[in-house]
Amino acid sequence: MAKKKTKFMCQECGYETPKWLGKCPGCGAWNSFVEEFVITGKAQSRSFASSSSGPNKPESIKNVARGQEARIPTSMKEFNRVLGGGIVPGSLILIGGDPGIGKSTLLLQTSSGLARSGQKVLYVTGEESLKQIKLRADRFNIDDEDLHVYAETNLDFIEQAIDQTNPAVVILDSIQTVFKEEVTSAPGSVSQVRESTGQMMRIAKSKGIAIFIVGHVTKEGAIAGPRMLEHMVDAVLYFEGERHHSYRILRGVKNRFGSTNEIGIFEMKEEGLTEVANPSEIFLEERSRGVAGSTVVASMEGTRTVLVEIQALVSPTSFGNPRRMATGLDHNRVSLLMAVLDKRVGMLLQNQDAYLKVTGGVKLDEPAIDLAVAVSIASSFRDDETRPTDVIIGEVGLTGEVRRVSRIDQRVNECVKLGFKRAIIPKKNIGGWTIPDGIEVVGVSTVQEALEYALGG
Repeated sequence: MAKKKTKFMCQECGYETPKWLGKCPGCGAWNSFVEEFVITGKAQSRSFASSSSGPNKPESIKNVARGQEARIPTSMKEFNRVLGGGIVPGSLILIGGDPGIGKSTLLLQTSSGLARSGQKVLYVTGEESLKQIKLRADRFNIDDEDLHVYAETNLDFIEQAIDQTNPAVVILDSIQTVFKEEVTSAPGSVSQVRESTGQMMRIAKSKGIAIFIVGHVTKEGAIAGPRMLEHMVDAVLYFEGERHHSYRILRGVKNRFGSTNEIGIFEMKEEGLTEVANPSEIFLEERSRGVAGSTVVASMEGTRTVLVEIQALVSPTSFGNPRRMATGLDHNRVSLLMAVLDKRVGMLLQNQDAYLKVTGGVKLDEPAIDLAVAVSIASSFRDDETRPTDVIIGEVGLTGEVRRVSRIDQRVNECVKLGFKRAIIPKKNIGGWTIPDGIEVVGVSTVQEALEYALGG
């Protein structure tokens, strides 16, 4: 007989404990423990039963046949770029993002494009009614015969609908709204999310259906639910963007079938999301010229080069402790670079407030932006403007040296396309590649040397 017992589980990280705790030892969240029922015995064994008929035997990797399944391309090239070339049949893909950022819009437009190409799509919604889906579809002129919509939250009924429809792609919006009857906790709990995702994964692998699941995010920006949710799926995509900007960025942070850290850039318009073919032009079209504190950096986002503007404002502090604020940059990286400028260059920044921003709502996290950030801070501190046709690339070490970066040829070629005349790069990156015509390349070894070129001439 199945036995029931209770346990307490953290809704943030999935930490389990037999008694209630005020603070989670795993993630440090307060008041996050919820009581859940645990079923043991035969019911549990049926819940976790494998879909295979029996155990398999180990096989030499030399004898394993290599599969060459064709990807399913979507109608959006930016989406294909992030996925690694298209949708892989049998894959489970998780998409997260803030409420109202456009996740449902992106997936509905993608479903329409797949349906027009002859692929049958099942769009399962647990948050909206069919009439609400129809209103959005009419607004985007979506009316495809092979696009099926289904409003349901019971996972057993959803599996029956998949068997009846036999689609190539399934979209589940969202994983926090569906539930399994065998699990006694409420929808959205750690147990429900884990069990529901596990069942969707078995459906995807056994039937060869590509499944997209939408996940809510916490206030910190991470996908809600247990951390193992991201480990179970094949790809994790984040849909990002400022609510006050029209541009949206689809970023891949995990992909078993392609490169990670790829981004796709879209613009939200009245008729839906449209692709941005050349994001560098968009991010630089409103760039300030002749103003101190502005630099341009060529950043690599996956296999794509994106040129963005970094702005810095340094002013004397009015308080005892100076403020350090950064938008689109790591706060700790900014503090480190200001310490390097203070110690190695001799700039007295201890009594200065510093505000930094990456324009366009882009988030930069690669080391190659260090030198551009340092030049922006120094430019604002000295009130000395940089040349508007300069691009600054390089990683900065703690001793003030400028270290080499990857794919320098691809970065410089993108600078030439957008009309920049000079690139300040690490000296170690000069050589081994052909410098294109129309641009001057300057190699520097230290931050001091880079400032002499960027601010002195």
